[in-house]
This record gives sequence, C-alpha cells and structure tokens, in this order.
Amino acid sequence: MNKKELFERFTYLEKQFGELYQQFGELKTNLVQIIEENHHLSVENHHLRKRLDSETIKEEKQNPDNSLQSKSQVVGEGYDNLARIYEEGFHICNTYFGSPRAEEDCLFCIDFLNKNQK
Repeated sequence: MNKKELFERFTYLEKQFGELYQQFGELKTNLVQIIEENHHLSVENHHLRKRLDSETIKEEKQNPDNSLQSKSQVVGEGYDNLARIYEEGFHICNTYFGSPRAEEDCLFCIDFLNKNQK
C-alpha cells in the first residue's frame, strides 16, 4: 500500500467519523427533547392524579353510597377484562400471566376466575 492510498483511506475514515459524530449529536439532541418531554408528562400526570384523588374524596364525602357502587363496578370491569384476555388465549393466573395458553384450559386460571366470580 503506497502513501497516497494510505492517505486516501485515512481521509475517508476521517469523513466517516465526522458523519458519525454529527449523527451522535442529532441523537443526543433528540434524546434530550424526549427526556424533557417525559419529565413534563410525569409532572403533569402527578398533578392530574392528585386532582383526581381530591375530586374522588370530595365525591365520596358527598355521596357515600355511590362510592360503594363505583368500587363494585370497577371490580366487575376488571373481571370482564381478565375473562376476555383468557378467552383470547392468554394466561391470567399468577403463575403464567400473559403467556400464550395451549388449547386446553388452565386450572390455575379457571380457579382464579371462579374466585373473582363469587
């Protein structure tokens, strides 16, 4: 390899390093934006949860009977979601939760569904 080829290779690699450095800079800028947005959304989420909790407490103080009904509706809705997931072919038991189910029924899942039904 002569000196000219060596110099051309070195120049080519230098150019590639420059392009990579530029791409790293762009990625870093994007990452900073994503981190800032994530932080902003986390703070907003925290404030919304606090507001929802305070509104829920106010509502429960005004209508104590309705709070019991809403809690039973949430339990029923969760049960329905778990039953739907089970019917779609996934485990809902704590042993295999979320893993695909073979065609036969899982005794753990069936037991779990029967407990929640009572």
